[in-house]
Amino acid sequence: MSYPATDQLSSAERAFMINATEFDILAGVWGDLDEPLHSGSASALVPILLPLVDRGWIEVCRFIRWTAPDGSPGLQPGLPIPKQDVPAVLADVANWEHPQSGEWLGCLTLALTEAGQKIPR
Repeated sequence: MSYPATDQLSSAERAFMINATEFDILAGVWGDLDEPLHSGSASALVPILLPLVDRGWIEVCRFIRWTAPDGSPGLQPGLPIPKQDVPAVLADVANWEHPQSGEWLGCLTLALTEAGQKIPR
């Protein structure tokens, strides 16, 4: 299976791929976007992210609680949101914002799939 070279991904696609490696909430992608997307709306980003999900490179998940082997609490990506539900989840503008509470539990996060890990970023 061949994958596009880094220079064949748009800067916005690269931003999503990087976000998926950083253990960040979805809202963190804003800092990696160029203008005009950086100051644009979330609805302009959905058509960029969905093809990456459709290609099987990225999964959209929610952060869930996790306990490290040493007993310390943390968060990890939960099960992927089913592909058919992803468009509706991404249409909710609140999922693209930093939580007011600062708590990431339940926030959207992106995770690279095994295939996505092979994509040059």
